[in-house]
Amino acid sequence: MATSTAFILFTLNGVDAQKFLQGQVTLNTEALAENQTRYTAICGLKGRIQFGLWLKKINSESFEIVTTQDQAEEFAKHIKKFGAFSKMKLEEVGTVYPTLHGEHTEFSPAEADIALWKQQAIRAGQAWIEADIAGEFQPQELRLHQREGVNYDKGCYLGQEVVARLWFKAKPKAWLHLIQGTGPAPAQAEQLNRGVQVVNSTACENGYIALVVARPEALTELDVTVLDLPESLSGDVARPQ
Repeated sequence: MATSTAFILFTLNGVDAQKFLQGQVTLNTEALAENQTRYTAICGLKGRIQFGLWLKKINSESFEIVTTQDQAEEFAKHIKKFGAFSKMKLEEVGTVYPTLHGEHTEFSPAEADIALWKQQAIRAGQAWIEADIAGEFQPQELRLHQREGVNYDKGCYLGQEVVARLWFKAKPKAWLHLIQGTGPAPAQAEQLNRGVQVVNSTACENGYIALVVARPEALTELDVTVLDLPESLSGDVARPQ
């Protein structure tokens, strides 16, 4: 298993903060309501998620960004590389702790039970990216658009061509499911069989629960129970025709 999950808060402040993020993340920062935390992503050029971010807009010149601790250093390097000529400053604030509020996660410096949050987040379908699965999944496969984390009409950002092409011209062959199984929790990125890959997992009573990206037919070959996701994440991941 990977090391225990922890989270780091950054602030991004400056006149170019919103414009810069608009060209980086999959959601529409201009339309993001102030003081609401939404999970979004920075993709690589192949349209796969490189960094997962919890993003809160304080105003157009001030954002709070949370990453997992194991992605924090590479995330900071990424922002400083791509934002070298933007009028803004990224600062690391420190460790924060997650709690689930309805369909979204909020963060606070007050200590909270991360193991409990992981169970709740997985059951709620709130997949998150850590270093072990960077570059593995496309936003649509994780149902990120159903979490207000992707906007398909906002214009250019890293990996946008591939992400948009999959949405407008194709359909993922595998997508997010919630499963329950027996035995120890599988590791992130582990292939349970040819068509099922683990995103997040945690131990629970009598076994484990996990979010997996899977071809539906491949799940029938495993000795697991497929659980219902919340209604907002249970629909077809493809674009409505």
